[in-house]
Amino acid sequence: MIPFDFEYYRPSSVKEAVDTFQALQAQGKHPMYWSGGTEIITMARLNHIRPGAVVDLKAIPECSVMEFRGHELIIGGCVTLSAVTGANLFPLLGRAAQGVADQTSRNKITLGGNVCGRIHYREAVLPLLVANSRLVIAGKGGVREAAIHEVFRGQIRLEPGEFLLQTMTDREYVSLPSVHVKKRQIGHVGYPLVTMVALKKGNRIRAAFSGVCGFPFRSAAIEQVLNTAGLSAEERARQAAGQLPAPPLTNAEGMADYRLFLFKQTVKDAITALEGR
Repeated sequence: MIPFDFEYYRPSSVKEAVDTFQALQAQGKHPMYWSGGTEIITMARLNHIRPGAVVDLKAIPECSVMEFRGHELIIGGCVTLSAVTGANLFPLLGRAAQGVADQTSRNKITLGGNVCGRIHYREAVLPLLVANSRLVIAGKGGVREAAIHEVFRGQIRLEPGEFLLQTMTDREYVSLPSVHVKKRQIGHVGYPLVTMVALKKGNRIRAAFSGVCGFPFRSAAIEQVLNTAGLSAEERARQAAGQLPAPPLTNAEGMADYRLFLFKQTVKDAITALEGR
Protein backbone atom coordinates (compact mmCIF):
# COMPACT_ATOMS: atom_id res chain seq x y z
CA MET A 1 0.00 0.00 0.00
CA ILE A 2 2.72 2.47 1.06
CA PRO A 3 6.04 1.66 -0.67
CA PHE A 4 8.31 2.31 2.32
CA ASP A 5 8.55 1.42 6.00
CA PHE A 6 7.56 3.81 8.77
CA GLU A 7 6.95 3.69 12.50
CA TYR A 8 3.39 3.76 13.82
CA TYR A 9 2.27 5.21 17.15
CA ARG A 10 -1.26 5.35 18.62
CA PRO A 11 -1.29 7.57 21.74
CA SER A 12 -4.35 7.68 23.98
CA SER A 13 -4.07 11.26 25.24
CA VAL A 14 -3.35 14.70 23.84
CA LYS A 15 -0.16 15.02 25.89
CA GLU A 16 1.11 11.63 24.77
CA ALA A 17 0.44 12.51 21.13
CA VAL A 18 2.29 15.82 21.35
CA ASP A 19 5.21 14.35 23.31
CA THR A 20 5.52 11.45 20.87
CA PHE A 21 5.51 13.79 17.90
CA GLN A 22 8.15 16.05 19.47
CA ALA A 23 10.39 13.08 20.30
CA LEU A 24 10.13 11.71 16.76
CA GLN A 25 10.81 15.15 15.33
CA ALA A 26 13.95 15.43 17.47
CA GLN A 27 15.09 12.07 16.09
CA GLY A 28 14.80 13.39 12.53
CA LYS A 29 11.98 11.02 11.58
CA HIS A 30 9.76 13.67 9.97
CA PRO A 31 6.57 12.48 11.72
CA MET A 32 3.04 13.24 10.57
CA TYR A 33 -0.22 13.19 12.48
CA TRP A 34 -2.63 10.54 11.17
CA SER A 35 -6.39 10.94 11.36
CA GLY A 36 -8.24 9.18 8.54
CA GLY A 37 -5.03 8.52 6.66
CA THR A 38 -6.50 8.68 3.15
CA GLU A 39 -4.45 11.64 2.00
CA ILE A 40 -1.22 10.37 3.58
CA ILE A 41 -1.66 7.02 1.82
CA THR A 42 -2.37 8.68 -1.53
CA MET A 43 0.55 11.10 -1.33
CA ALA A 44 2.94 8.44 -0.02
CA ARG A 45 2.08 6.17 -2.95
CA LEU A 46 3.00 9.02 -5.28
CA ASN A 47 6.22 9.69 -3.33
CA HIS A 48 5.08 13.23 -2.56
CA ILE A 49 5.68 12.64 1.15
CA ARG A 50 7.89 10.21 3.03
CA PRO A 51 7.28 10.30 6.79
CA GLY A 52 9.49 8.13 8.94
CA ALA A 53 6.71 7.85 11.51
CA VAL A 54 3.01 8.58 11.93
CA VAL A 55 1.13 9.46 15.11
CA ASP A 56 -2.45 8.16 14.91
CA LEU A 57 -4.87 10.43 16.80
CA LYS A 58 -7.98 8.25 16.72
CA ALA A 59 -7.53 6.78 20.22
CA ILE A 60 -7.64 10.23 21.85
CA PRO A 61 -11.14 10.62 23.37
CA GLU A 62 -11.38 14.37 22.66
CA CYS A 63 -10.82 13.70 18.96
CA SER A 64 -13.96 11.56 18.67
CA VAL A 65 -16.45 13.84 20.43
CA MET A 66 -19.58 14.98 18.58
CA GLU A 67 -22.12 16.63 20.85
CA PHE A 68 -23.69 19.85 22.05
CA ARG A 69 -22.23 21.32 25.21
CA GLY A 70 -24.30 24.26 26.28
CA HIS A 71 -24.40 26.66 23.35
CA GLU A 72 -21.54 25.00 21.45
CA LEU A 73 -21.46 22.10 19.00
CA ILE A 74 -18.18 20.26 19.55
CA ILE A 75 -16.87 17.95 16.83
CA GLY A 76 -13.58 16.10 17.23
CA GLY A 77 -10.99 16.18 14.49
CA CYS A 78 -11.15 12.38 14.05
CA VAL A 79 -14.91 12.21 13.47
CA THR A 80 -15.46 10.85 9.97
CA LEU A 81 -17.37 12.77 7.33
CA SER A 82 -19.91 9.94 7.18
CA ALA A 83 -20.52 10.30 10.92
CA VAL A 84 -20.93 14.07 10.60
CA THR A 85 -23.56 13.59 7.90
CA GLY A 86 -25.30 10.78 9.76
CA ALA A 87 -25.59 12.69 13.03
CA ASN A 88 -27.00 15.75 11.23
CA LEU A 89 -26.26 18.03 14.19
CA PHE A 90 -25.15 20.76 11.78
CA PRO A 91 -27.12 20.12 8.57
CA LEU A 92 -25.07 22.47 6.38
CA LEU A 93 -21.84 20.79 7.47
CA GLY A 94 -23.46 17.41 6.93
CA ARG A 95 -24.39 18.27 3.35
CA ALA A 96 -20.93 19.63 2.61
CA ALA A 97 -19.35 16.50 4.09
CA GLN A 98 -21.64 14.27 2.04
CA GLY A 99 -20.38 15.94 -1.13
CA VAL A 100 -16.75 14.96 -0.51
CA ALA A 101 -15.41 11.96 -2.45
CA ASP A 102 -17.43 8.69 -2.35
CA GLN A 103 -19.14 6.87 0.51
CA THR A 104 -16.28 4.42 1.09
CA SER A 105 -13.79 7.28 1.32
CA ARG A 106 -16.07 9.33 3.59
CA ASN A 107 -16.10 6.42 6.02
CA LYS A 108 -12.38 7.09 6.54
CA ILE A 109 -11.89 10.79 5.78
CA THR A 110 -12.17 12.82 8.98
CA LEU A 111 -13.29 16.38 9.57
CA GLY A 112 -9.84 17.35 10.83
CA GLY A 113 -8.12 15.58 7.96
CA ASN A 114 -10.23 17.38 5.37
CA VAL A 115 -9.80 20.80 6.96
CA CYS A 116 -6.03 20.34 7.36
CA GLY A 117 -5.39 18.47 4.11
CA ARG A 118 -3.12 19.49 1.28
CA ILE A 119 -5.62 18.74 -1.49
CA HIS A 120 -6.83 22.24 -2.11
CA TYR A 121 -10.63 21.78 -2.19
CA ARG A 122 -11.12 21.09 1.56
CA GLU A 123 -14.90 21.49 1.25
CA ALA A 124 -15.74 20.56 4.85
CA VAL A 125 -14.18 23.82 6.03
CA LEU A 126 -16.75 25.97 4.21
CA PRO A 127 -19.62 25.68 6.74
CA LEU A 128 -17.14 26.34 9.55
CA LEU A 129 -16.06 29.55 7.82
CA VAL A 130 -19.58 30.93 7.41
CA ALA A 131 -20.47 29.94 10.99
CA ASN A 132 -17.42 31.70 12.47
CA SER A 133 -16.42 28.47 14.18
CA ARG A 134 -13.55 28.22 16.61
CA LEU A 135 -10.79 25.63 16.43
CA VAL A 136 -9.29 23.81 19.39
CA ILE A 137 -5.63 23.20 18.63
CA ALA A 138 -3.15 21.04 20.54
CA GLY A 139 0.63 21.43 20.53
CA LYS A 140 3.71 21.57 22.72
CA GLY A 141 2.41 24.77 24.32
CA GLY A 142 -0.77 22.99 25.44
CA VAL A 143 -4.31 23.33 24.11
CA ARG A 144 -5.50 26.64 22.68
CA GLU A 145 -8.59 28.03 20.98
CA ALA A 146 -8.53 30.25 17.91
CA ALA A 147 -11.13 31.77 15.62
CA ILE A 148 -11.11 29.85 12.36
CA HIS A 149 -10.36 33.03 10.41
CA GLU A 150 -7.14 33.49 12.41
CA VAL A 151 -5.66 30.14 11.40
CA PHE A 152 -7.40 29.24 8.15
CA ARG A 153 -6.55 31.57 5.29
CA GLY A 154 -6.77 29.47 2.15
CA GLN A 155 -5.29 26.61 4.14
CA ILE A 156 -4.74 25.73 7.77
CA ARG A 157 -1.79 27.52 9.34
CA LEU A 158 -0.72 25.64 12.45
CA GLU A 159 2.56 25.85 14.30
CA PRO A 160 4.98 22.91 13.82
CA GLY A 161 3.83 19.95 15.90
CA GLU A 162 0.26 21.20 16.37
CA PHE A 163 -2.89 19.34 15.35
CA LEU A 164 -6.60 20.13 15.14
CA LEU A 165 -8.27 18.62 18.19
CA GLN A 166 -11.85 19.89 17.82
CA THR A 167 -14.12 22.41 16.12
CA MET A 168 -16.58 24.54 18.11
CA THR A 169 -19.65 26.11 16.51
CA ASP A 170 -22.21 28.34 18.20
CA ARG A 171 -25.54 26.54 18.38
CA GLU A 172 -27.44 29.42 16.76
CA TYR A 173 -25.72 28.82 13.42
CA VAL A 174 -26.60 25.17 12.97
CA SER A 175 -30.31 25.78 12.30
CA LEU A 176 -30.11 28.95 10.19
CA PRO A 177 -31.47 28.88 6.61
CA SER A 178 -28.70 27.56 4.40
CA VAL A 179 -27.74 26.44 0.91
CA HIS A 180 -25.14 23.95 -0.29
CA VAL A 181 -24.42 23.55 -4.00
CA LYS A 182 -21.67 21.45 -5.59
CA LYS A 183 -21.21 21.40 -9.35
CA ARG A 184 -18.95 18.79 -10.89
CA GLN A 185 -17.88 18.04 -14.42
CA ILE A 186 -20.04 14.91 -14.48
CA GLY A 187 -21.79 12.52 -12.10
CA HIS A 188 -22.06 12.56 -8.33
CA VAL A 189 -18.45 11.87 -7.35
CA GLY A 190 -15.40 14.01 -8.02
CA TYR A 191 -13.70 17.29 -7.34
CA PRO A 192 -15.81 20.44 -7.68
CA LEU A 193 -15.90 23.01 -10.41
CA VAL A 194 -17.73 25.14 -7.87
CA THR A 195 -18.89 24.41 -4.35
CA MET A 196 -20.82 27.10 -2.49
CA VAL A 197 -22.21 27.07 1.02
CA ALA A 198 -24.24 30.00 2.31
CA LEU A 199 -26.38 30.77 5.29
CA LYS A 200 -28.67 33.64 6.18
CA LYS A 201 -28.31 35.29 9.58
CA GLY A 202 -30.84 38.02 10.07
CA ASN A 203 -31.06 39.70 6.69
CA ARG A 204 -27.45 39.03 5.70
CA ILE A 205 -26.04 36.24 3.57
CA ARG A 206 -22.69 34.69 4.40
CA ALA A 207 -20.99 32.58 1.74
CA ALA A 208 -17.87 30.47 1.24
CA PHE A 209 -16.55 28.74 -1.85
CA SER A 210 -14.30 25.95 -3.04
CA GLY A 211 -13.24 24.82 -6.50
CA VAL A 212 -13.44 28.29 -8.03
CA CYS A 213 -9.91 29.36 -7.11
CA GLY A 214 -6.93 27.31 -5.96
CA PHE A 215 -8.09 27.41 -2.33
CA PRO A 216 -11.34 27.57 -0.34
CA PHE A 217 -12.35 31.01 0.86
CA ARG A 218 -14.89 33.31 2.45
CA SER A 219 -14.68 36.88 1.14
CA ALA A 220 -15.89 40.05 2.85
CA ALA A 221 -15.88 41.83 -0.51
CA ILE A 222 -18.13 39.20 -2.07
CA GLU A 223 -20.50 39.25 0.90
CA GLN A 224 -20.78 43.02 0.67
CA VAL A 225 -21.95 42.61 -2.93
CA LEU A 226 -24.34 39.77 -2.05
CA ASN A 227 -26.00 41.96 0.57
CA THR A 228 -26.27 45.14 -1.53
CA ALA A 229 -29.89 46.27 -1.56
CA GLY A 230 -31.54 47.31 -4.78
CA LEU A 231 -29.60 45.00 -7.09
CA SER A 232 -31.04 41.94 -8.78
CA ALA A 233 -29.67 38.51 -7.90
CA GLU A 234 -28.16 38.31 -11.39
CA GLU A 235 -26.36 41.65 -11.03
CA ARG A 236 -25.03 40.77 -7.59
CA ALA A 237 -23.72 37.47 -8.95
CA ARG A 238 -22.01 39.30 -11.81
CA GLN A 239 -20.38 41.79 -9.44
CA ALA A 240 -19.37 39.03 -7.02
CA ALA A 241 -17.45 37.34 -9.84
CA GLY A 242 -15.34 40.48 -10.08
CA GLN A 243 -14.34 40.18 -6.41
CA LEU A 244 -12.71 36.74 -6.48
CA PRO A 245 -9.56 36.67 -4.30
CA ALA A 246 -7.54 34.92 -7.04
CA PRO A 247 -7.93 34.01 -10.72
CA PRO A 248 -10.36 31.16 -11.43
CA LEU A 249 -8.75 27.73 -11.54
CA THR A 250 -8.01 25.85 -14.74
CA ASN A 251 -7.33 22.12 -14.39
CA ALA A 252 -8.54 18.70 -15.54
CA GLU A 253 -12.00 19.36 -14.10
CA GLY A 254 -12.63 22.53 -16.09
CA MET A 255 -11.40 25.79 -17.57
CA ALA A 256 -11.41 29.15 -15.80
CA ASP A 257 -14.11 30.67 -18.00
CA TYR A 258 -16.46 27.76 -17.37
CA ARG A 259 -15.84 27.94 -13.64
CA LEU A 260 -16.64 31.65 -13.70
CA PHE A 261 -19.88 30.98 -15.57
CA LEU A 262 -20.89 28.33 -13.03
CA PHE A 263 -19.89 30.60 -10.14
CA LYS A 264 -22.26 33.34 -11.32
CA GLN A 265 -25.08 30.88 -11.92
CA THR A 266 -24.60 29.27 -8.50
CA VAL A 267 -24.46 32.58 -6.65
CA LYS A 268 -27.58 33.85 -8.40
CA ASP A 269 -29.54 30.70 -7.51
CA ALA A 270 -28.32 30.79 -3.90
CA ILE A 271 -29.38 34.41 -3.44
CA THR A 272 -32.81 33.64 -4.85
CA ALA A 273 -33.21 30.61 -2.59
CA LEU A 274 -32.10 32.33 0.61
CA GLU A 275 -34.02 35.56 0.09
CA GLY A 276 -37.18 33.54 -0.25
CA ARG A 277 -36.71 32.09 3.26
